[in-house]
Amino acid sequence: MNGDADRGPAEALRYGLDRVGKHVYWARTQGIARLVEEDDLDPRARVARAYRGWQWRRSSGARPGSAMAVFLVGVQRSGTNMLVRGLEQAPEVQVRNENDRRAFSRFRMRDDESIAALVSASRHALVLFKPLCDSHRVPELLTGLDVAVPPRAVWAYRDVDARARSALAKFGDANLRALQAIAAGDDEDLWQSKGLSARRRDQIAGLDPAHMTPETAAALFWYVRNELVFDLGLDSRPDVLLSSYDALVERPEECTRTLCDFLGFPWRPSVAAHVERREPRRRELLDIDRRVRLLCDDLRQRLDEAVDQHARRVTV
Repeated sequence: MNGDADRGPAEALRYGLDRVGKHVYWARTQGIARLVEEDDLDPRARVARAYRGWQWRRSSGARPGSAMAVFLVGVQRSGTNMLVRGLEQAPEVQVRNENDRRAFSRFRMRDDESIAALVSASRHALVLFKPLCDSHRVPELLTGLDVAVPPRAVWAYRDVDARARSALAKFGDANLRALQAIAAGDDEDLWQSKGLSARRRDQIAGLDPAHMTPETAAALFWYVRNELVFDLGLDSRPDVLLSSYDALVERPEECTRTLCDFLGFPWRPSVAAHVERREPRRRELLDIDRRVRLLCDDLRQRLDEAVDQHARRVTV
């Protein structure tokens, strides 16, 4: 069970007003077009997807109970929207994003029974969920759901500096405040601390978030959440794929083919068409604590090596 149950009307109103305020801020600072794209607010795109899905279900739709659940996870601002935009072009994929109230409540997944019911009722081949705030639950989501087809998961990650810049622009000092609460032991209700081992908690406290810059905190948050890949043993699971944003924008066709092969459905050019190819370039480094920089550089190397190992296993 999620444990993040819906609250009373007064709190729901406060939450709604807070969401409106954030959207106004994001529209003002990042532009209306970016907001429409990220929150999937363009009715033309939504209608077109719905029509493609209807056509597919009508001609070759799967029978209820045969869909596979796919969980797209990782740290916020790691390029997951780009992956969703590609996969949702495939008519056999049903996307249930974080704003889908049947699957999520305040960005947290609803209880496992509700998720299993959505998967079992679908006539698509794949049902894609994006539970970023529940990334720590990947092992139980993969093995604990009462569904006919074993689920799979995709963990997306991105260069720490680029992700930290994006998080600071979108969320301000939210990572800093979360780490300060974890270090103080005042994190019982925080999703940000879920799944963290005693070792990770000690690391956070030892780095003293009370005197940390927002930039260093954003990098440290990237570290402790992405370290879950190894703490949870996800790097060695055949039902989990690591997806590098930086590799995706450098080699969109290759990376999306790998993704489609992993999920078991045919690749088509539309899955990669929206990705603007970029050549590798020198990283623009943020001014962050050297200790955190070393942790992040080591983790990035291990994540990249895990991606390479997966590619070698597939080609053998």
